Amino acid sequence: MGIPFCRAVTLARAAGQEGSALVGHLLLYPSGISPERWPLPAPACAHSADAAPHTPVLLLHGLFDNRAVFSRMRRSLASHGWEHVHALNYNPITVDLREAADLLGRHVRHTREVYGGERVAVVGHSLGGLIARYYVQRLGGDEHVHTVVTLATPHEGTLSAHLLHPLPISRQLLPGSGVFRELGAPAPGCTTRFVAFRGEHDPLILPQRSAALRHPDLWAENVLVLGSGHVTLPVHRTVITQVREVLTGPQLGVLDGPIRLTA
Repeated sequence: MGIPFCRAVTLARAAGQEGSALVGHLLLYPSGISPERWPLPAPACAHSADAAPHTPVLLLHGLFDNRAVFSRMRRSLASHGWEHVHALNYNPITVDLREAADLLGRHVRHTREVYGGERVAVVGHSLGGLIARYYVQRLGGDEHVHTVVTLATPHEGTLSAHLLHPLPISRQLLPGSGVFRELGAPAPGCTTRFVAFRGEHDPLILPQRSAALRHPDLWAENVLVLGSGHVTLPVHRTVITQVREVLTGPQLGVLDGPIRLTA
C-alpha cells in the first residue's frame, strides 16, 4: 500500500503544480497575443560597440499558445545579463510544421543580421522545440544556431495528437509521421547542441519516453524533471536556472544526463 499511496501523492502534487502553472499562464496569455516588435538591422560599425555578454536567444511557444508562456524565463534571462532575447509568435492553425520551421529560419537570419552575425540559441516549448529541431536538422539551421533547448517536446511524436486530428500540424505530431521519418534520417556533421527537458508526469506526450531526444548524429542531452508536467516546465525555477547554464556556453558535460531535478 505504501508505494501506490506515495505515487498517488506525487501525481496529485504534479497535477497541482501543472494546474497552478496553467492558471498563471492564462492570466498572462492576453499580453502575448500581439507580435513582438523587432529591431532593425544595426550598421556594421555599431556591432562591436554593442556587443552583449551573451549570444542572442529566440523563444518559441507551443501549440495554441503565444510568447507570454516565456514571461518568467525572459525576466530571469534579462536579470542575468541577456540583453538580446526575443519571443516569436506563429499560428499553428494556418501553417504546418515545415512552414513554421522556415519562418523560424527567417527570424534567426534576421537576428544574426541585427546583432553582428553571432550564432543564436533557440528555446522551444512543446511544438516549438520540434519546430526548432526541424529547422536545424532539415533546413540547414545548424549553421546559424549553436544551441537548441527543448521543453516538453514530443521528439518521437505523441498519441494525444489524435485528439486534434483535423489540424494538419497535429497529424504531423503523430508517431511515425512524415516529419518524424525525416527527423530520424541521418544528420552527419550537425554542430548544434540539443538539451531536452522533459516532465516526469507529462499528460500530453504519450508515451512519455517520446519526450527524450535520441538520434545517433545529434549532440543531445536529456534532462528528466521530477514531479513536473507539461505546462510547468517554462516557469519551473530550477529548469530556468539550468537553461541559463546551458545558454552560457555549449560545452560537453555541463549536464551529465539524464539529470533529475526536483520542483
